[in-house]
Amino acid sequence: MEGRPISGLFDGVIGHGAVIDLLTREMRQPTQTYLFVGPGSTGKATVARRFAAGLLCPDGDPGCLRRVSAGNHPDLIDVEPDGQTSLTVDRARSTVARASLSPVESDRKVFLFEEAGMMSDEAANALLKTLEEPTVSTIFILVTESEDDLPATVASRSRTVFFGRVPDAEVVAALEARGIAPEHAAHAARTAGGRPGLALMLATRPEVAAFRAAWLSVPRRLRSAPGDAFLLAESIIAASEPLLAGIEERQDAEEHAASDGGAVKTLKERHERERRRATAALHVTGLEILASWYRDAAAAQFGAEARNRDVPGADLVSVTPAAAVANADRVLLTIRSLEANQRPDLALASLFSDLATPA
Repeated sequence: MEGRPISGLFDGVIGHGAVIDLLTREMRQPTQTYLFVGPGSTGKATVARRFAAGLLCPDGDPGCLRRVSAGNHPDLIDVEPDGQTSLTVDRARSTVARASLSPVESDRKVFLFEEAGMMSDEAANALLKTLEEPTVSTIFILVTESEDDLPATVASRSRTVFFGRVPDAEVVAALEARGIAPEHAAHAARTAGGRPGLALMLATRPEVAAFRAAWLSVPRRLRSAPGDAFLLAESIIAASEPLLAGIEERQDAEEHAASDGGAVKTLKERHERERRRATAALHVTGLEILASWYRDAAAAQFGAEARNRDVPGADLVSVTPAAAVANADRVLLTIRSLEANQRPDLALASLFSDLATPA
C-alpha cells in the first residue's frame, strides 16, 4: 500500500503547510483512524478529501482523483447525517456493516465523516468496536471542530490532526492568486479571521465591508432602553444575509440540476447544513470583530497600536480599559453560547443588553 507522494494533491489548499507535510508522510503508512480538528471554515474537510484521494489513488491517476473529489469512487464512503440534525445510530450501524466488506478498486476503503460532530453518543458507541478492531483495509477520517464533540473513547482511538487559523497574509496571497482584487482580498481575509473557507465565500461579495462596519458600530449603538438590544441584534444578523447569497445561488443551481427525487432531498438537507455552518461562521466572525474593538479600546489607552485602524480614536476612549477587557470577555463567551446551540437572536440580544449596562 505504500506509495510516493502525489504531485499536486494538495494544490489550491490555503495554508496548513505543516499539516499537509504530515499527511503526505502519513500516506506512506497510514493509521486506521484520523480525527481532523479545528475551527469551522479553515479547510479541514477539503484537506480530508484530498487525503482520502491520496489514500485511494496512490499512483495519482487523474480519473481516480476526480472520482474521489466528486464523491463517485466506490471505495470512498461519505458518511453523512440523517436529515439536518444528527448522525444517527442506524447510520453508524450501516457504516459498521460496510466496513467489513472488501474494497472494490483500491487496496483500501476510506470512510469520510465530514460532519462527525453531529454524531450522537449512541452512534459513536456503535462505531467504537470497529474503531478498536478495524480491518487493515479500512481507514476512517472524522472531521469536527473540537475533540469534545465526540466521546473520549472515540478521540483516544484516533490520530488527531489539528488545524489552526491561517495568517491573513497567506489568505490574501491565495485570494489574489485566484484573481481577487487586492482590496477585496484584504477585506475578506481580515473579516474571515484566519478561516480560508470563509474568506473564499466573502471575497467576491461587495457587502463584506458593510458586514465588518456593522459589527464595529455595535459599541456606539448600544442602548439600555427595553427592546433596543433585540432591535440591534436583528440589525446585526441581517448584515450577514447578503454574504450568504453566493452560497444560495450555487445551491439553487445544484438542486435544479439534480433529477432524482431522493437525490434532491439529500442535497437539500446537505445544503441546509451548509447554510447553517456558514451562518454560524459569520456570527462567530462578527463576535470576534466586536471583541477586537474592545481589545483596541483597552490597548489604545495604554499607547498600543489598534488593529482596527479605521475606528476613530475618540470612539475607543468611550469605555475604560477595565470595562473594555471585561466586555471583550463577555463577547467571547457569547461564542460559546452559540456553539451550545442557543438561538443567535437571543444570544446577541442578551450580549448587547449586558454591554449597554455600565459595570
